[in-house]
Amino acid sequence: MMSDADRFRLADLPRVLRALALGEVASEALTESCLAAIARDGALNAWTHVDVEGARTAARASDARRAANGAIGRLDGVPIAIKDNFDIERMPTSLGLPGRGERIAIEDAAVVSRLRGAGAVLLGKTNLDEGALGTTGRNPHFGDVANPHLPGRVAGGCSAGAAAAVAAGHALAAIGSDTFGSVRIPAAFCGLVGLKPTFGEVSCRGMAPSLRRLDCPGILTRNVADATLLLQVLAGYDPGDPRTRARRVPFAPPDWEPGRLRVAVVSDLRSLGATPEVVERFQQAIAQAGSVLGQAIPMAMDVSPSEVAAGRHAALLLMEAELLASHEGRLEGISPRLAQMLDHARRRTSADYVRADRLLDDAVVQVRARFAEVDVLLLPTVPSVPPAAAAEEPVNLGDFTAIASLAGCPALSLPLGEGIGLQLVGPRGSDLRLLELGEILSAVLGAAAG
Repeated sequence: MMSDADRFRLADLPRVLRALALGEVASEALTESCLAAIARDGALNAWTHVDVEGARTAARASDARRAANGAIGRLDGVPIAIKDNFDIERMPTSLGLPGRGERIAIEDAAVVSRLRGAGAVLLGKTNLDEGALGTTGRNPHFGDVANPHLPGRVAGGCSAGAAAAVAAGHALAAIGSDTFGSVRIPAAFCGLVGLKPTFGEVSCRGMAPSLRRLDCPGILTRNVADATLLLQVLAGYDPGDPRTRARRVPFAPPDWEPGRLRVAVVSDLRSLGATPEVVERFQQAIAQAGSVLGQAIPMAMDVSPSEVAAGRHAALLLMEAELLASHEGRLEGISPRLAQMLDHARRRTSADYVRADRLLDDAVVQVRARFAEVDVLLLPTVPSVPPAAAAEEPVNLGDFTAIASLAGCPALSLPLGEGIGLQLVGPRGSDLRLLELGEILSAVLGAAAG
């Protein structure tokens, strides 16, 4: 029989926070339920480090604050998972690489500090692709992450463990990182909501870089309302991160009339590599949401497969170079796959890197120009359903998520079932508008599915 703590472990954050406030559940019981689920589901390989005693101590402290009518944070007592490329004081930061267990963080990453300040209970670190380079959640050192909802299929990457942890009920929410889709891809594959905020809205300080011009902390939750709450806790200026600026996203979204919202729907999905299954499910979702979207504007991306491939290769080269610059000399024991990628980066010239950077600049201009005519762009999150665990990693899994990453735009992935996601992309600073629209679309699509 499921206990109260087990039920709340699978509930939405507002309900859990209300239950904590009313004494219907204690943070300690909720945390123990999460820790038991983690121990029970070890075969998922979702975690690299579980801080059992630290989580218990934080949960007891939260309960004590409530008992003493002390100051309560916005996430007080809520168990949350952190991807293993963020520093947590006195915990190892592995980045999915071998031999990194001795690298103990001496201070918290910015997002971790904000979560602590809000009273969250930090359960530990979640698994990821080796070196944070990948889209499937495969790791030869910590084990491949399994998909909790689609057995035999990958969980997506590189925030695979974070997504699997939330999907399996190990944590109520998770923090991942999104450079080219690393939050949104596993969100779609694991049936979750995934948010990549506007670039610079959330600090990257204390997060191992993948590609500094695109890196962004991201949020994985079971519903849109939870993602909104997490964003409001995490967002803000950080003088320790040169990429953050004074707040640009308002606490309340701008007013808009649903019937007059300018919505563009990507129309050339098959030419961009989407499978018939994804195209069909996407078109069904657009039809079901017609009453909300009004007159959708078909939009061709006007990008050839060769241009998409060129952008992908340019970004990958810069990511390889970033990994070399950050960890050169400390990469013993890495897999042949990663070693080959880094050897490729070593053979490039400085001119190659400049050309790659300029190519990405051109893509930024093209994407931003599209938002002069529309308020939100809709397209699938991923071009295909999750591949089989033993299948070769598809090269194009991040092609649809790259659009928002290149331009620093916010993007929200909503689950459509069977490992497929609906992606909303808006202009920079439109995070809360996307979340508001995402809540409406989730209700409409959920009602249609029911």
